[in-house]
Amino acid sequence: METRDSLIQVTDLKKHYKGGAIKALDGITVDINRGDVMAVIGPSGSGKSTFLRSLNLLEEPTDGAIVFNGIDITCQKYKDENGRMVKLDIDRLRQKMGMVFQHFNLFPHMTILENMTLAPIRVKGMSPKAAEEKALELLDRVGLKDRADAYPIQLSGGQKQRVAIVRALAMEPEVMLFDEPTSALDPEMVGEVLDVMKKLAFEGMTMVVVTHEMGFAREVGNRVLFMADGMLMEEGTPEEIFDRPQNPRLQEFLAKVL
Repeated sequence: METRDSLIQVTDLKKHYKGGAIKALDGITVDINRGDVMAVIGPSGSGKSTFLRSLNLLEEPTDGAIVFNGIDITCQKYKDENGRMVKLDIDRLRQKMGMVFQHFNLFPHMTILENMTLAPIRVKGMSPKAAEEKALELLDRVGLKDRADAYPIQLSGGQKQRVAIVRALAMEPEVMLFDEPTSALDPEMVGEVLDVMKKLAFEGMTMVVVTHEMGFAREVGNRVLFMADGMLMEEGTPEEIFDRPQNPRLQEFLAKVL
């Protein structure tokens, strides 16, 4: 049920392949509220990344509804505030959903500053001066202002992922989607990226994080989803999920990863 604080409502979301033979998502229903830090955990192949990528239509659902800010984004058209039917502008929608992937997707031929300012200038129409000031401020927040003129190849994996996070933040999104942001990193670089995400969480950013980092899910998440076989098996607070798991699949999963 939608509440005043509800940002995204997902109802009976399905993603099937090969005529339904493969059910990557099989009826996910969940509300994401403003300020939530929702950690999505589960075994490989459980549908976690498909769920995350469906939220901004990088994966097109087979069935179900995703209502973002009152608009069902799975429909091609919707009614605006004046009751007129308007075409969904998916690119404009994605501006409000920052996405951070396992791999950093930085343009190798551009400096860090150029990577940071490209979308704000081209997509949001910011002036180069304003975009640069914003980018330097964000880079300063993650301790990388001094690397603004470096190229991605000159940065470590952890530094690249920190840049990828603040590059998404430069678009001033309403929600940040993280798809296993630390899984491609060497173990010693994981902490620096998780620290940036923790700061974001404590500042009130709405976040949905697909992660294998159980410590992060327990410490920073206010809600945890456990997925298996394309289904949402259990949902609760970190204490409920990690200390009092009810579902046998969740109990089995935690026994292996904790």
